[in-house]
Amino acid sequence: MYSPVKLWRNQKNVQALLGKTGVIVSWTVVRVPPEGFSNQAPYPVVVVDLEDKKRMSVQMVDWEPKHCRIGQRVRVILRRISETSSEGIIPYGVKVKPI
Repeated sequence: MYSPVKLWRNQKNVQALLGKTGVIVSWTVVRVPPEGFSNQAPYPVVVVDLEDKKRMSVQMVDWEPKHCRIGQRVRVILRRISETSSEGIIPYGVKVKPI
């Protein structure tokens, strides 16, 4: 269950990340996803060094195999995370896309 309070508190963290750029330092492709993500498989999960020296692990979207490489530049964006929950909430979160 999604807590409105938790979602509200997380909003500040998400807003601070949006639009930042970075480079991929490691990556893998998820072919057998957890429940709720089967419609997205296969998808890459990447470790990104952001411009402000922060490091994050995140799913990459709008990708082609050529984008899965160390040194690829990416931008942080907001996207749907998974299927709509049983409460009717559409979960959104941070992902990256190649630039």
